[in-house]
Amino acid sequence: METLKDKNVLVTGAGRGIGKRLALGLAAAGAKIGLLARSKAELDLAKLEIEHSGGAALVLSCDVRDFNDVARAVERMRQQFGGTHKLICAAGIQGPIGPLAELKPKAWADTIETNLIGVMHVCHAVLPEMTARRSGKIIAMAGGGSAYPRPNFTAYAAAKTGLIRFMETLAHEVRDANVQVNCMGPGGVYTHMTDEILQAGARAGQREIEEAERIRRTGGSPFEEQLELATFLASDRSNHVSGKFLHIGDRWKRLERMNMNPEVFTLRRVLKAGRAESWPE
Repeated sequence: METLKDKNVLVTGAGRGIGKRLALGLAAAGAKIGLLARSKAELDLAKLEIEHSGGAALVLSCDVRDFNDVARAVERMRQQFGGTHKLICAAGIQGPIGPLAELKPKAWADTIETNLIGVMHVCHAVLPEMTARRSGKIIAMAGGGSAYPRPNFTAYAAAKTGLIRFMETLAHEVRDANVQVNCMGPGGVYTHMTDEILQAGARAGQREIEEAERIRRTGGSPFEEQLELATFLASDRSNHVSGKFLHIGDRWKRLERMNMNPEVFTLRRVLKAGRAESWPE
C-alpha cells in the first residue's frame, strides 16, 4: 500500500459508510485522520479502531451545514495535527425518495444543503492554508444520478451533479496554487442509504429496488477499488490531475502516464453503450 505517512487527512462523513471505510484505509497507509461527522458516538468508535491498529485520529463532532462549526473543526485539526493536507468529502444524505410532486420542499432543500453546501463549507475552511502552503488535495464523493438521470431521486441527483460542476470550477480557481480538486465515484456500496431505498419500496422504482437488493446481497463495489482510487487522488502521483470526475470503474490508471483531453473524465463525459467512454480507441 502507498504510504501517506506524515500527511494529515480530514474526512467528512467519517462515522460510517464510505467515509469511515476510507478513513480506516488511509489511516492504515500512515495518515493522521481528522474524523468529522455529526455523531460523536460513531466517531469515537472509528477513532478507537484506528488507534487500535496503531494509527492516529482526532474526533471532530461537527455539522457540515454550519460553516462556523466547520471552521472550528478545521482549526482544531491545525492545532492538533498541524493542518489539513488532504480533504475527503464523504458526508451526505440521500434525501427524500419519490416523485417530486409528492416530496416536501424542505426535505429536498436540506439534501442540497448537506450534499453541496456542506462540501463548499469544508472546502472554504481548508483552502486558505492549502493555497498558502501551495499544496493540497480535495476529493469529494459523487453518486448515482450525477452522470445520468435518476427518477425519484431528484434532490440527491441534483446535489451530486451540482457538486461535480462546483469541484470542476474550483479546480480551475486553485490550479495555480498547486491544489488539486477532484470528484470520485465510489460505486454502489451497502450503507444505511441502501436500506432507505428498500424501505421506500415502490416510491423508489423497480430498477432502484433491484439494484439495492443486489448491493445488500453482495456488499456492492469492492472497498479495495475505492481505497486504491482515493489513495491515488490523495498522492503525489495525481499532481497533474485536477477538475476530474473519476469512477472506480473508469480506466483511471492510464492517467498516470497519458495526457488527457480537457473534456475527459468531467461532467461533459461522452456516454457510449451505458458506460463512460473516456478514451478514444
